[in-house]
Amino acid sequence: MPTPRRTEPGAAPRAALGLPAASALVIGSIIGTGVFALPSALAPYGPISLVAFVAVTLGALALAVTFGALSRRVPASGGPYVYARAAFGEFAGFLNAWSYWITAWAGNAAIVVAWVGYVEVFVNTGHKTGISVLIALVGLWIPAAVNLTGARNTGAFQVITTVLKFVPLVFMATVGLLFIDPDNFGPFKASHQSALGAISAAAAIALFSYLGLEAASVVASRVREPGRNVPRATVYGTLVCAVIYILGTLAVLGTVSHTELGASTAPFTDAANNILGGTWAGDAVAVAAIVSGIGALNGWTMLCAEMPYAAARDGLFPAAFARLRGESGVPVFGIVASTVLASLITVFSYTRFEDVFTKIVLLSVLTAVIPYLFSAAAQLYWLLVRGREGLSRRRLARDVTVSALAMAFSYWSIQGSGYQTVYYGLFVLLLGLPVYVWLKRDRGEYGELAAPQPEAGEVRAPETPPAPHTSGRRRPHRPGAFRKNTLRHRD
Repeated sequence: MPTPRRTEPGAAPRAALGLPAASALVIGSIIGTGVFALPSALAPYGPISLVAFVAVTLGALALAVTFGALSRRVPASGGPYVYARAAFGEFAGFLNAWSYWITAWAGNAAIVVAWVGYVEVFVNTGHKTGISVLIALVGLWIPAAVNLTGARNTGAFQVITTVLKFVPLVFMATVGLLFIDPDNFGPFKASHQSALGAISAAAAIALFSYLGLEAASVVASRVREPGRNVPRATVYGTLVCAVIYILGTLAVLGTVSHTELGASTAPFTDAANNILGGTWAGDAVAVAAIVSGIGALNGWTMLCAEMPYAAARDGLFPAAFARLRGESGVPVFGIVASTVLASLITVFSYTRFEDVFTKIVLLSVLTAVIPYLFSAAAQLYWLLVRGREGLSRRRLARDVTVSALAMAFSYWSIQGSGYQTVYYGLFVLLLGLPVYVWLKRDRGEYGELAAPQPEAGEVRAPETPPAPHTSGRRRPHRPGAFRKNTLRHRD
């Protein structure tokens, strides 16, 4: 099917998200259901895990600042896709769009299964598989239905769920600190690893909690004044999450004994019960986790459609992803297709949960970090090539340092995913190659630039044979096309 390079100008989506809604999208995408189990995952390493959390937070903030700087120069939807395409060309842009799209819908499958666990505190307490699958599908399709009504409703839903999920988290990060008992912390380094090894291992868990910080840049065209609001939403949202994460985790470590915390499946619930007594507080935290999960699914469902939409407008994803419906410009195909894929992988994961689902979680993390790495590299590349033109030496040195730190954080994230995950991640990433070949073939193109045609009477050098045609039809030469493309790539 032919894939146009650009859609009509009238097909542009409406900018319906202000700074509060864009910030809520960032916060809601970062904070899902995983934060409510994070202290238990870090408990085996002891309080030294907070050192790892701080290190990971610095890396996440470096990425947030990097995305903010990139969005000022390229205030268009697509985030990592458009940054990689602008810096390194179409193929790099396609790989980023492909990788991030896998992250979005596979990550939704991960979120919804964790979300089901909190729902089943109140219903299906016997954990019957058929009912669990049904609950999971409801959890996936409610956010899809909200997204299908338009960006304005999606943003409002995101603000509401973000406020509701913050109540117990803010309580733990503030009031919970007053109930800390030093005896609960246990040994500073609880594992038998070296200090550096314990920090690295804990960081491999903690870094998973910041996925989604790029959310505002992915939907930039739906944000009002994107050059101003996207960077602010990205940095503000990440900072808020960082404070909540670190203080909340500190409070849980100090209000639940180390032995109890290591065996807990709901550490925030146990901490709330210890502080307030009884079980009602724990149930309230479970409700907050349900709200948090549905809010995260709402935000990530939006990202599932926006990234391929941006790539499809440039002819680097199937054209169906670029079609918008309704006055608010809803990418219906992207929302539905991604939710269907998430539904299929969720149903499959319930048949072989530990063997399959854990790999899916790690895979979604890896496929998110690859676009992070490309984005940091794009910013560093621009600074080294163009930075001297408009930046002072001090500003240039600062921005280069931040970009280099963001790159290092991305490499650390990949290393923390494990060898098997990297293997599967590379395989899934390269599965995009046939799709890219198909798209380029339909456009009748070969390579990034159109080959220059000899002028009338010009003799081509013997060592430069004519470029073979890549399709059955000969594409007419347009005067100036080569010069236009060359300038575009030099910019």
